[in-house]
Amino acid sequence: MTLIEWFTDPANWSGPNGIPIRLIEQLTITGFAVLIAAAFALPIGVITGHVGRWSGVVTSIANLGRAIPTFALLLLLAAVGGVGVQAAILALALFAIPPILTNANIAIAGVDPQVRLAGKAMGFTSNQLLWRIEIPLATPLIFAGLRTATVQVTATATLAALVGGGGFGRYILDGFGLQNTTMVLAGVVLVAVLTVSMEAGLALLQAGIARRIGKAQGAVRSGFLRALRTN
Repeated sequence: MTLIEWFTDPANWSGPNGIPIRLIEQLTITGFAVLIAAAFALPIGVITGHVGRWSGVVTSIANLGRAIPTFALLLLLAAVGGVGVQAAILALALFAIPPILTNANIAIAGVDPQVRLAGKAMGFTSNQLLWRIEIPLATPLIFAGLRTATVQVTATATLAALVGGGGFGRYILDGFGLQNTTMVLAGVVLVAVLTVSMEAGLALLQAGIARRIGKAQGAVRSGFLRALRTN
């Protein structure tokens, strides 16, 4: 069977092993992993960037996370907590933390100091500076970290099949087991197409966000800098 024949076979588009179900599984694993990572990494990255401390610790954690192979972490979690999709989601969440954490920290810490000073001159509290100035100005770079993590996890979620999870990795793993090269290639193609599509979609979304808040950012900077000069 050729690759084209595999993709045009109706049997591969229906049932519990069909492409739509495997797509949902892949996206579900990715979504939960990124959400868990973001819930942990975003607050820490934003707070450390805001207070201007512990950036070295954040960088060290991020580098340590990148140094640990996801495959090894996945097998370790499966050995400790048992096989299943939960182990895959947790391993992928840990894999997604470094880019989200690093970008959030850098984005907040990199806000123009003059804008911060102008906000303080206008009587803004620390929390007001964070929510009304720093986070809006840092949003594009923060989203870039989320985009990077999501694309990386989308591709790496294929490993979930190794611990009993679903997704497109099942085609690759089962294909190897059955010595079905066509199924293996089909899994590879599906993962590649999904990853590229995810990257393209998030890139368009990031560009839209940047355009929408670009004018607001300019207004914020101009307004606060005028206030700084006045004071």
